[in-house]
Amino acid sequence: MAGTDDTVADEDALYVLTAVLLTPAQFPSVLGDDYPAACAALGLEPYAEGYGLVLGQDDGGARWTVVVDDVSLVAVAIASWDCGMEYDLSPDDRSVVCALPGWPLALAVAAPGVPAPHDPLPDPEAEGTDLPALTPPDTESWGPPQRRLGADEIALQWAAWREQIDDATAFAGTDVAGSADDTAGENAADVMHASDPSGSADELGAGDPDTGASTDADTSADTADADEERPADDTVSSGGHPGVRRVLEEAHAYVDSPPPPGRIRSSFAPGGARTLRADGPGWSMVARTDDIAFILLDEEPGEVLPVGRGTELPGLLKALEALAVRPA
Repeated sequence: MAGTDDTVADEDALYVLTAVLLTPAQFPSVLGDDYPAACAALGLEPYAEGYGLVLGQDDGGARWTVVVDDVSLVAVAIASWDCGMEYDLSPDDRSVVCALPGWPLALAVAAPGVPAPHDPLPDPEAEGTDLPALTPPDTESWGPPQRRLGADEIALQWAAWREQIDDATAFAGTDVAGSADDTAGENAADVMHASDPSGSADELGAGDPDTGASTDADTSADTADADEERPADDTVSSGGHPGVRRVLEEAHAYVDSPPPPGRIRSSFAPGGARTLRADGPGWSMVARTDDIAFILLDEEPGEVLPVGRGTELPGLLKALEALAVRPA
């Protein structure tokens, strides 16, 4: 495939390595909390139809992310690859919106027969107007991109994380099951290193989910004090962690004032349930509509805060599911 953007030479072929969707229902969460924010990170208009992002290398080995508007073609390619089938993803030049230097995600593969992946050299004729190369987030630090990636990993590895919470705790009367027994330093990036079942592990960070933050029920005096102060059956005020209460309050606010597209996303889960991913300023939530929720916070590096089923969480998750966008 040849890029048509001015920043890529017309004769340079792109050796496609992978592709991802950029739509309201599916987008790389490293780019933002919602679809408009993800588009803005790439300098794109948030068109409802979305885009496909094709990641590859040119003849010189330089990394490029080619944005195309043929979403269906990219979706078919991704579905074929997920099924272990070969698919030659070659979008028509007319579908190319632009070519951006670099990759927003870390890839563990490289094109054969070309130099090792590297960022393109600045265009001498651009006179300083070149866009900075896209780079994946640093998994050794903690911030919004890492927090969102951590939530994505929990969604992918739900069973491994869920089995750390016993049902007696998850379905107890209190709505907040507890917080992860993890330290901000030693295990700060553990949640980012859950293994990737898709096979492209380094795209989100490789590792073992069992080395992530352990999750013990929170039976502290702080929780008891908070329970005494909260109104009956009030999920928003329950639990001892102020960050959890803030997240639940903001999630409830989404019901009355719907957030931007993609801020709440719904995907398939076994047994007729749905997996919910919700994000907000400084927080990410992962939940199953028939089960519990996990919360990650910017101010709690690497920690995973479980929210028990309780009396109010089911209603909140049902309301969020009604607002969520789903893959086509």
